[in-house]
Amino acid sequence: MTGRIAVTPRALSRGGHLALAALETAGYEVFFPTPGRQPTLEEQLRFLPSCVGYLAGVEPISREVLSTARVLKVISRNGVGTDAIDLDAAAEFGIAVETAAGANAQGVAEHAVTLMLAGLRHIPAQDAALKAGRWQRLEGREVAGRTLGVIGCGQIGRRVARLGLGLGLSVRAFDAVPDPSFAPAGDFSFTSLEDLLAQADVVTLHCPPTAHPLIDKQALTTMKPGAYLINTARSALVDDEAVGQALDNGTLVGYATDVFDREPPDPREFHQHPRVITTPHIGGYTKESVERATRAAVENLLRVLSARP
Repeated sequence: MTGRIAVTPRALSRGGHLALAALETAGYEVFFPTPGRQPTLEEQLRFLPSCVGYLAGVEPISREVLSTARVLKVISRNGVGTDAIDLDAAAEFGIAVETAAGANAQGVAEHAVTLMLAGLRHIPAQDAALKAGRWQRLEGREVAGRTLGVIGCGQIGRRVARLGLGLGLSVRAFDAVPDPSFAPAGDFSFTSLEDLLAQADVVTLHCPPTAHPLIDKQALTTMKPGAYLINTARSALVDDEAVGQALDNGTLVGYATDVFDREPPDPREFHQHPRVITTPHIGGYTKESVERATRAAVENLLRVLSARP
């Protein structure tokens, strides 16, 4: 086996992962075209035409790019999302698209719960105040006895539900195709999106992107006053302007996001709001998640490139 494989996930920019060594053992040349950052369109147009494989991060992969990749056989994501890839173009040019399903689910689920606890206890604000020499004590809220709304009950959402139940929360879940076999012990049930928004003290998003923001002005008017919103899924799910207004008028007590339209995001006043917590897309950035995702992505590359069933 011969050919070049580009590796662009930021978590793999330094190499050194044993799973990547398996590609070299199989005879492929592994290279890192843009270490530590996402490649631009122009950079993709330069490096991808020589590649048989592409171990990709979250960067957009357009028809324009794929049309130049004459020898590319497979794009292997080190995550689950494919919304940044032009799937129609990939199919047209005979390029397989593979994902590492579930590899980062535990990391993202734990991060969502971390953001919930940090927000309800005002951890970032009090940490910043103390470091600035101010003794600022803000009254928080306990989660036990409250209701957690989980929108999207796939591998991540299910883990969040179980973690929430373990903390003493009641959990209401909405999924476009609810799985009745998922019935964890505790106060859990599937419900409609409208009922979830009306009941939940905390709403966390774990669903694919939608054509229009799922959490828009109308959805926010449906939400329980004083609710807390968490987004570790996709930035397109949330109307930032509407959320900003909801924070100002008290509809939302806080908002935490790990995802942005651009990475890194453009400086925005919204992200500086005192009741907004931002993290730099680190939900799946744990040692364990990176290793699982890398192994899965490499296995998918080797399977497709060797045409094994």
